[in-house]
Amino acid sequence: MNQMNLSRRKFLQTSAAAGGGMMLGFHVPTAFASAGGVEINAWLTIDPMGIVTIVTPQTEMGQGSKTSIPMMVAEELDVPWENVRATWADANRHINNDNLYTTTSTGGSRTVASRHPYMMQAGASARERLKQAAANSWGVSRDAVTAKQGILSSGSNSGTYGEFASAAAQVTLDKEPEIKSPKDWWLAGTDVKRLDVGEKSDGSAMFPIDITVPGMVYAAVEACPVPGGKLKSFDFDAIKDLPGVLAAIELKPTEGKKIGNTDLHSAITVVADSYWTARNALNQMPVEWDLGAGVDISNASQDAEARKFLELGEGTIVKNEKGNPGYNYGDGSLNPDAVPAMLASSSKLVTGEFHRPYETHATMMPPAGVFDVKDDRVDIWTFTQDTSRSLGHAADQLGRDTKDVYVHQTYLGGGFGNGYCVDIVRQGVELSKAMKLPVKLIWSREEDIAQDSQRPPVWGRYTASLGDDGLPTAIKIHMVGEQFSEKYAWRGVASMPYNIPNKRLVSSAVRSNIPVGPHRAPGANSNSFVIEQMADELAIAGGWDPLDWRIKMSEGNEKWQRVLLAMKEKSGFRTDLPDGQGMGIAIFESHGSIGGCCATVSVSKRGDLAVEKVDMFVNSGYILNPRNAREQVESAVAFELGAAMVGGLDIREGRIQSTNFDSYGVMRIDNYPEISTSFELSEDGWWGGIGEPGGPPMPPAVANAIYYATNKRIRQTPFTKAEL
Repeated sequence: MNQMNLSRRKFLQTSAAAGGGMMLGFHVPTAFASAGGVEINAWLTIDPMGIVTIVTPQTEMGQGSKTSIPMMVAEELDVPWENVRATWADANRHINNDNLYTTTSTGGSRTVASRHPYMMQAGASARERLKQAAANSWGVSRDAVTAKQGILSSGSNSGTYGEFASAAAQVTLDKEPEIKSPKDWWLAGTDVKRLDVGEKSDGSAMFPIDITVPGMVYAAVEACPVPGGKLKSFDFDAIKDLPGVLAAIELKPTEGKKIGNTDLHSAITVVADSYWTARNALNQMPVEWDLGAGVDISNASQDAEARKFLELGEGTIVKNEKGNPGYNYGDGSLNPDAVPAMLASSSKLVTGEFHRPYETHATMMPPAGVFDVKDDRVDIWTFTQDTSRSLGHAADQLGRDTKDVYVHQTYLGGGFGNGYCVDIVRQGVELSKAMKLPVKLIWSREEDIAQDSQRPPVWGRYTASLGDDGLPTAIKIHMVGEQFSEKYAWRGVASMPYNIPNKRLVSSAVRSNIPVGPHRAPGANSNSFVIEQMADELAIAGGWDPLDWRIKMSEGNEKWQRVLLAMKEKSGFRTDLPDGQGMGIAIFESHGSIGGCCATVSVSKRGDLAVEKVDMFVNSGYILNPRNAREQVESAVAFELGAAMVGGLDIREGRIQSTNFDSYGVMRIDNYPEISTSFELSEDGWWGGIGEPGGPPMPPAVANAIYYATNKRIRQTPFTKAEL
């Protein structure tokens, strides 16, 4: 048998063909063809056979939006789930019709939590219009018509949704119907299989890196390895005669414009007849960079600067002024000005200091896209968490009307916030414009990590005084971040539920040249490591069980109490396991949901750490699809546990040194713990997100468990660098 280079996707496709299935070749996805379907509203069409195709404006990057959005619409429409299909929203239609779908932004765990009202409204509106169409035909009132599982009925009259779809499209309602109460759901709240499983299993799912168009050429790109630097020179003559090489093109920022994450950065590209030709030629081409002012930034320099701030004590910014993030409106006894004197006079002080470094997104698929700039229109398939935002970037870069730009949705190979923050769209349209050809641009893994918008580091120190009951009477928390990430500095810190009567919150920022951006539970993912180890240390110092301390200190907060009491009842948490074994707990809020974690670890005599079991407890108010929600909690656990165990970016001389998986660690499947997830839902009118809250409590819970296993406090990540 001849040796073949066969990708997993191509293998699946070929296997399906050999087994009698249709072989699905790579192609450009076409616009949605209704096959005779009628658009009832912008969210859905119904065909004569009763098949309902529902528009998905949010990106599907593994979090399940392509299933959850149809679920919400189908719940109100009341149509058999097996008759439901999903299609992507048209970003051009959205942006040029007054934001038709409200938003195409995908992030912040918002798809269900904050967007369900208008998505469910679309289904409810379509249902009532179908009922009205049937009522008009049968000469009865709309209230006399029942719509259930795709069938309209009234007395002896009945018909399918498909039969009345055309008439319903012409109906205008006097007022829009109310959406259902969760107690009346029939589909939502049940386990539903994801609609994208089949495509992703048989290899037919299309990602930006899969797209091909006729006449396409390929580009590899490299920006200055030190963020903020710029290109000085390049020698195209050294590579121009290599087979397949077509051009070298410099990408230049807009003169005088302050550069952000999604702007065009100074970079050099090579265009060729294949990606590997372009990549290898770029690697060989002599390039000289002006590295800029960031060359003296490193992990070590920032750590030294941060610790100077912590030693000074007060911080450069006091966050307790009314209107600032540190002001706790719910705590009338907040008295920040009294805290220094209270701490100075205390006979029992507890203090601790913690640090988490920069982390990168490391999505499964690095940024990639196909860009086709023509005189009459621009077509784009790209790595993005917001198709309309990317459409706007392309129009801005080219000076074109948004009506001429079309961003075609595909699946996304991960996101975690990175799909908001790369400038590949501007790069791609510039290259296609220059070449007058469609261009497939792919970032290498090294470029992806080097040019990513990283998760910012954090340093935190607390000092607290304890009263006679062993509970804190006053506390000062000093958080140090870097200059670009001020908005993340206090997430989960200023709003922590612990009823400490006197708090003073201050912050400082170290110099940095490293771009930062949102990163699955931004702010909460790092700050939890400070606050939830602090909670354990305060409990232990005061003679309290750590779980009982948290229950006592959050009295009156139903959201948190529900999770903590469930942990006490179900987790089996104890602090007296044999040497080398430990259980640790942590609880934190992210995106409106409360996530609690009980982690069980073992540490061998040689210091080898294993996370054996993780019990997660989540209160998000309501759950749309428990099956998918569990997947998201487990995904967040893996994501955050990987960063805590083996992550951490190595930054020296202003640049990221760990730019591939040989030097930047991610969680491996053989190290993933046994995990169970329990939903402890308030169901009292509020909705929290579910894609991110499982992550933040994971690292501090493991660190607290390590303490009980070894009597050693882990004060920074990654854990594998600790001496256990």
